[in-house]
Amino acid sequence: MVIRLLTNPLVLRAALVLVAAGGAFVFAIWLMRSVRRNIAAEADLDSAAAPKLEGLPLHLYNTVIQQLKQQKHELQVQTLAEQRRARTTENFSQAVLSNLSSGVLVFGLNGLVKQANPAAKEILGFHSPSGMSAEDIFRSAVVCSPDSSALHFGLGDSPARLTEEVHAVLREGSKCRQLEADYTTPAGETLRIAVTVSPVPSVDGSLLGAACLIGDRSEFERIRHQQQLHGEISAEMALELRTSLTTIAGYAQQLARNRDPGLAPQLAADIASEAACLDRRIGGFLATKRTPAGTATLARAAGHDS
Repeated sequence: MVIRLLTNPLVLRAALVLVAAGGAFVFAIWLMRSVRRNIAAEADLDSAAAPKLEGLPLHLYNTVIQQLKQQKHELQVQTLAEQRRARTTENFSQAVLSNLSSGVLVFGLNGLVKQANPAAKEILGFHSPSGMSAEDIFRSAVVCSPDSSALHFGLGDSPARLTEEVHAVLREGSKCRQLEADYTTPAGETLRIAVTVSPVPSVDGSLLGAACLIGDRSEFERIRHQQQLHGEISAEMALELRTSLTTIAGYAQQLARNRDPGLAPQLAADIASEAACLDRRIGGFLATKRTPAGTATLARAAGHDS
């Protein structure tokens, strides 16, 4: 009976399965114990190294925080220094512009005045031109400088306006333009002004606006006109002086050749009269030449005599 069971294939297979299952169970228990020992060893290692690993990140964190604070302080110091330099530069520029005898107007790209110094306000007659356009300030001022290439005096053309010159620089960024124009202030006073219109470039070369340097040439024109008038009057006086001397010389020659005793007193009286007239003209010329009103009076008198 036992032999039959041992020789039965089913029994043999069952026995083999049982043996294999027991071996697998034993191997699984051994494997689990081995894994448990490895985990325990790693845990012990982590616990031993934990204090050092925890202390290292905190130290690095404090170091980084200190460096960031130092960099922030240095950045604040540099910012304050830049602000002080910018204020110093701005104050210096304002002081230079305020003490210039020539007027300065700075136009933005929108065509409005961004800055004006006191001289510009005084010359142009505006209390505060900031925010005004070129049309509002220069209005119908006409360019009259012969050196300007923008003048148009041909058939059907009208003289160039000062406003057009400013817009040409703002629109095209063209080169510096030196002009003269007849300008009328808001109070109605007519001035001859010299204007230099130049572009204002930025660091990268782009256009920021246009600057106008303005000078009042009215006094210069008045002096030049007086000098021209003095020259004309001097020429008239020289002609009159030559004529009087010629007349006196003629009377003297007649007196020298005359043999009639009765005609001699008349010739002498004519010479004395012409000399007195000449003396009055020279005296009046020297007296009135020193003042503009006297010059105008003398000019009118010379024109009336001629």
